[in-house]
Amino acid sequence: MPEVPAVPRPAGLIGAVDAAFSAAGALSRVVDGYEPREGQRRMAEAIASVIDESGILLAEAGTGTGKTLAYLIPAILSRQRVLVSTGTKNLQEQIYFKDLPALQEALGVPFTGTLMKGRGNYLCLHRWERYQQSPESFERAVFVPVVKAWAAETTTGDRAELRDLPEDLPLWKEINAEAESCLGNECPRWGDCWVTLMRQRAAESDVVIVNHHLLCADASVRQSDYGEVIPSCPTLVIDEAHQLEDVATQYFGVVSSNYRVDALVRDAQVQLAASGPDTLHRDLTRITERARTFFSGLAMARTLTGQGGAESRARYTAEALAEYFEDGMMLAGAIEGLEASLALLNVGASGSGAAAETNETAAALQRRAGEMRRDLRFLMRADDRDFVYYLEVRGKGIHLRASPIEVSRLVRTTLLDRQRTTVLTSATLTVDGTFDYIKGRLGIEDADELRVPSEFDYARQTLLYLPRKMPSPKAPEFAEAVARETIELLTRSRGRAFVLFTSYAVLRVVQAFVEMAIPYPVLVQGTAPRSTLLEQFRATPNAVLLATSSFWQGVDVVGEALSCVIIDKLPFASPGDPVTSARIESIKAEGGDAFADYQVPLAIVSLQQGLGRLIRHRTDRGVLAVLDPRIRTMGYGRRFLDSLPPAPVTHDLGAVAEFFV
Repeated sequence: MPEVPAVPRPAGLIGAVDAAFSAAGALSRVVDGYEPREGQRRMAEAIASVIDESGILLAEAGTGTGKTLAYLIPAILSRQRVLVSTGTKNLQEQIYFKDLPALQEALGVPFTGTLMKGRGNYLCLHRWERYQQSPESFERAVFVPVVKAWAAETTTGDRAELRDLPEDLPLWKEINAEAESCLGNECPRWGDCWVTLMRQRAAESDVVIVNHHLLCADASVRQSDYGEVIPSCPTLVIDEAHQLEDVATQYFGVVSSNYRVDALVRDAQVQLAASGPDTLHRDLTRITERARTFFSGLAMARTLTGQGGAESRARYTAEALAEYFEDGMMLAGAIEGLEASLALLNVGASGSGAAAETNETAAALQRRAGEMRRDLRFLMRADDRDFVYYLEVRGKGIHLRASPIEVSRLVRTTLLDRQRTTVLTSATLTVDGTFDYIKGRLGIEDADELRVPSEFDYARQTLLYLPRKMPSPKAPEFAEAVARETIELLTRSRGRAFVLFTSYAVLRVVQAFVEMAIPYPVLVQGTAPRSTLLEQFRATPNAVLLATSSFWQGVDVVGEALSCVIIDKLPFASPGDPVTSARIESIKAEGGDAFADYQVPLAIVSLQQGLGRLIRHRTDRGVLAVLDPRIRTMGYGRRFLDSLPPAPVTHDLGAVAEFFV
């Protein structure tokens, strides 16, 4: 795509930004008790400068800087369209529902904004009409009236408005606007489709707010039949930019699964049940049988190779998959047979009414089957050296996946090179005081750089506890030692803590001891949706939350409800993880030091994020605890310590007790 041409902007953008952040400026009119923050002003000025001159800015802004307003204000005052990508939907909604309305009032500059989420978040009117005609069931009796009442009133079609609907409700998968089931502009409800309307609003808006998942999904399908979803914007701001590599790895990959095949068969049966010929039904039966044979074989292979458990990921090669190659190719052939039958149904745009709708449905299913067939054959051949191939099992789901080993070139060519200006910001972008690590991972060759320290007084607000004696994390007694230290800390903090683990195995051991030993409510990840657990934690005095990776970042609990964060181990990515192991091998093959240059920096960023959950406001106080002895005993431990907030360090539980007095 050609570079977006420069857009004339009013002179004095930096001056306008300075004025907005002054003591009597625009922010003072909408923020109660507003006080100018030097770091926030510096960041805003740097963003104004890069917007003026074009290019890339890497901006690490410590917690409490106020980075959201630091990038929104210069972007809005520049008078050119800006795309903001966030790490979470919660931050998206905060910007759209809180920050933009406040800035509308404060800046005196007219602008429009649109919130864009992935298609699966929106109701598909066409699928919803069909679903209401399906046979009665308990689920329909309970939930359809709720959805029906909401569908008649919503102005966005966004599922987030259905706050009382369970997050994992199967019904939503039957009626959402996911891309695979979309008929495109041939759909009879295309004109009033919520996704269509969202795109139209975005195309006319000055500020477009997405999340990294949609940003990368859009980049990965931009050249496909679906085309681009997000409108072109000369300025791109990537907030929580440290997450971008992981998300890009997911969306630039390829997957085939029993769930995906089952969904294709189910949709074809539902959408073409009345009009489909006998050959179509035979094709669907054949696919079902072939899929059962193939995926059950993969499940058995996983059991025989010791990859048991509810969740696992194991690399494979074409040679390792040889025993199942014929079954996989027979499944691909059955899907190709379905394509042929659908092609006969899709007789073109002739006809009207039911006949035209059948054509449109058949065409959409044919495209979907073709993509599925191509993906499966790619995964079975497993011969592209730029990808790592692995079998992933989650519950009853059997997934074959291929992920790019390196995403730096993909990120650069599909995202960064398309923009006139890109700002990448986060509280954790540097390792060892430089941006070299993030630049290498994201393919950034030339960029302006800015580091803004946190506004918080860690010497006063925090205490870092490192126990004197702990066994090695590899020792069998490590989990019980973590439990003992955790109980001692929770007793002194009176609960009010996150205990963050790198594995469920240690979590379960600690849970058994903690629930017996402390009088405080214990919440455990997996017992309820993440959002529900957070609400319960905030609302429950002295609560303790035991959690793993998904609570290490993107979680805000302000005030005394969270007064202690305990981390069991330094969060090294498992070298047995397929993507991690492939990246380690790639770095070594190029003569690099994978441990020092990749594994340690990645773990440092994760640790910074985990400990960053504690202090979210100038009035917050709390104890950070890292129970892994390697932070003191290993040479690389100094790199971790140097990355932590400048808090006083203690090895004494008595000092922890005094801190909470």
